[in-house]
Amino acid sequence: MKQKFEEVKIIYRASPAYEGPNHNGSRMLFDKKGNLFVSFGERFDDEIRKKAQDLSSSLGKIIRIDKDGRAVKGNPFETTPHALPEIWTLGHRNPQGLAFNPKTGDLWESDHGPNAGDEINIIKAGSNYGWPIISYGIEYSGAPVNGGLTVMKGMEQPVYYWDPSIAPSGITFYTGNLIPEWKGNLFVAALHGSHIARLVIKDNKVVGEERLFSDMKKRFRYVTQGPDGLLYAIIDDPDGKIFRISN
Repeated sequence: MKQKFEEVKIIYRASPAYEGPNHNGSRMLFDKKGNLFVSFGERFDDEIRKKAQDLSSSLGKIIRIDKDGRAVKGNPFETTPHALPEIWTLGHRNPQGLAFNPKTGDLWESDHGPNAGDEINIIKAGSNYGWPIISYGIEYSGAPVNGGLTVMKGMEQPVYYWDPSIAPSGITFYTGNLIPEWKGNLFVAALHGSHIARLVIKDNKVVGEERLFSDMKKRFRYVTQGPDGLLYAIIDDPDGKIFRISN
């Protein structure tokens, strides 16, 4: 049975427009109220990536909009002069994963660093996550990002970061009962790392990491939990395989 999209409507466009293949982001996630969180990358190049700190641009941001693409009332920058009212957080590089922690309700995010400095963050309204001013990353040239500055007042620290890079993409919290020892763990699909990372969380800190399926040498793009309580993962591959993960 063939399926097709009909009556497609654009509800939001990231700004400014920029030609280039890199760092589009992005992930979309509805909250319990039906509002939509969307993450956008900063488009990679040296000049445009500065927009991650610019509140008049949606690049390098997480936004919160309604189903019609309008800013949700109560967003943190709605009264800030010259700021886009849909912005929820800023200072992101290439955020490819969003997931709500079912235990706390907090929004968690994965973000690509360059050669190092991939991050897991807890997303708090109005917060600045630092890119490209602070980072634990290393530029592709081999130089530290912004001279190696990793801390600045008013900018958030990651919950967890990787060095060297694993290129984290989609993330999900496991809530099923079929594998009890995994319950509450955060699963992270890794592209460059070619594995799925299982992160053990305690009091909003990562206290353990296990790397799964490294022997497959596949670029894992996304991982999610199905209604059957099992995890499903898709690879970034011309074959486009989906894997079901059980004990």
